[in-house]
Amino acid sequence: MSRVFITGIGVISAIGNRVAENHAALMMGKCGISRSGGFPSKYSGILPYGEVSLSTEELKERLHINDAGITRTMLLAINAFDEAVQDAGLTSSQLTSGNTALIGATTVGGMCLTDELYSDANDVNKHSPFLSSYDCASAFLYMQQRYRMNGLINTINTACSSSANAIMYGARLIKNGFATKAIVGGTDCLSKFTINGFNSLHILSSDVCMPFDENRSGLNLGEGAAFLVLERETDTVNKKVYAEITGYCNTNDAYHPSSLSGAGDGPYLAMKGALAEAKLSPGQIGFINAHGTATENNDIVESNAMIRLFGTPPAFESTKSNIGHTLGASGAIEAVYCILNLTYQEVFPSLHFKQPITGTGLQPVLSFKKTALTHVMSNSFGFGGNCTSLIFSKT
Repeated sequence: MSRVFITGIGVISAIGNRVAENHAALMMGKCGISRSGGFPSKYSGILPYGEVSLSTEELKERLHINDAGITRTMLLAINAFDEAVQDAGLTSSQLTSGNTALIGATTVGGMCLTDELYSDANDVNKHSPFLSSYDCASAFLYMQQRYRMNGLINTINTACSSSANAIMYGARLIKNGFATKAIVGGTDCLSKFTINGFNSLHILSSDVCMPFDENRSGLNLGEGAAFLVLERETDTVNKKVYAEITGYCNTNDAYHPSSLSGAGDGPYLAMKGALAEAKLSPGQIGFINAHGTATENNDIVESNAMIRLFGTPPAFESTKSNIGHTLGASGAIEAVYCILNLTYQEVFPSLHFKQPITGTGLQPVLSFKKTALTHVMSNSFGFGGNCTSLIFSKT
């Protein structure tokens, strides 16, 4: 089986429209979450969000796209995809090769256009350009056509672990000889559908989120996209390589539709399985980008799972304190951040933390630090107990 390396990365989030902007913001401890965004919702100005600075119209102009039915989900994806492909130096012939896979992830999909579709549905004489865009796979079907890709294509929706599973799936395709390259990632935009849905669960905070804090009051939704270019080892000779993906594991504790089991079996087994795949011991992990949603259930469960596996956990933090919870895009965005940790040998501060959770005493990294890192872990735990851990290693 071939080893799998990352040769290109691209990201857009509430703290930057490119990788370099995100990196600078993370080092400075910048928070992109605020109440002053332009998202059209009755909760605008009331609930804080992590909103990308570019409007939908600005994204269209930037990407030279004016197709009917184009969604913000698609535009965010293409912005990050283009950066990753250019970063990896992929040619058009490599993109169109049957050996290059596209594995995408999303939870919002075209639901951001629900109002537009509903309006069109009330006009029986009008065909809606939003109908084909509404499907969950529409973003990646559009990208397949736009870039004339002929390899394997798939869309994964496992809630908040979606794009982490896309990365794992792409790596497995390469390891098992079904692709030589895989462009993997996720995208989600803010939408009324998800804001209202999460609000009905009473897990949205009215303040900026405080991951792993005793007084955490819920999550902030965000938006963004990220893509990684994965390549087999033999194709990376004389190429820039960021890191190797050495471990991954997906588990499901099947405990509750929106909560993890109190014992943390899903997170514990996901982290343990990723270590086994990478042939590493817990003590070899130097840093964890935690799922860290700042909800009551997630943070205590993830903390207990880390203690159960590591004893004394390594340094960890939650970048959701910078950009909010980007749902299906979060695993890929946080994977890019892990690669930045390895590339620059540094860790970023977790924001807004004041007091450890009673019973765990765990404290995330609170300041930017230069540190030697060889292996880092990224956790993504989704609704329904779908839990994925990834391990990236320095080359």
